[in-house]
Amino acid sequence: MIFMLCGTSDARELALQIQSSGYRVLTSVVTESAAASLRAAGLEVRTGRLTAADMTALIKEMGVRAIVDASHPFAEEAHANAMAAAKECGLPYIRFERAGLTYDDHSLLHVAASYEEAADTARSLKGSIMLTTGSKTLEIFTTRLLGDPDIRLVARMLPRMDNMEKCSRLGMEQKNIIAMQGPFSRELNEALYKHFGTTVMVTKESGRTGAVDEKVQAALDAGIRVVLISRPEVDFGTVYDHFAGILEELGKI
Repeated sequence: MIFMLCGTSDARELALQIQSSGYRVLTSVVTESAAASLRAAGLEVRTGRLTAADMTALIKEMGVRAIVDASHPFAEEAHANAMAAAKECGLPYIRFERAGLTYDDHSLLHVAASYEEAADTARSLKGSIMLTTGSKTLEIFTTRLLGDPDIRLVARMLPRMDNMEKCSRLGMEQKNIIAMQGPFSRELNEALYKHFGTTVMVTKESGRTGAVDEKVQAALDAGIRVVLISRPEVDFGTVYDHFAGILEELGKI
């Protein structure tokens, strides 16, 4: 069996290709919404976060032969737990990571190395700031940006009850919450920017499949400043940005 962490839109296709190559695949996701998509494709799936110890126990119980980590580039805890479990069990750890995006120098593009730096940059720019970084790190931004009379903070995130409760707890007004599930087309991004009078957009550099390039390009073309959070620096060891490399590595076990 191959244990696979899935957290991006292309992870499902990779899991299907691994399965089609003759392997039994157990996929793992955090949300039930993501699990439903994988089940609909005919994949075996488990749901919920795992600690390194949980993962180790599951690997031993299921007779896992390798771990394929196709979780989100910013899922640092998941990466660490998967690598620790693989080391503990003496299994291959193979990382699938989307190719990064390269932008030419642009006067409206500000690259940040962390969420905190991104929030501070956005605060210095003022205006109508749209967050497209999800709910997990929302407090970093609300702490720094809410209450400034020269800032309107708008947050876009998945339409989940816990997300809405978190927004309420942190003081986000309902009129400034966009509860939608992507991916978003360029046209929809443009419409949302226009509707909220966006002057600054904050996003993560997640890779082309997640449509980050369209989101960023649409903003830049509209004269909107973009604060782009660069990927965390992680030493994954064996890592590929294409499916063929993953399948080749699995063929060695």
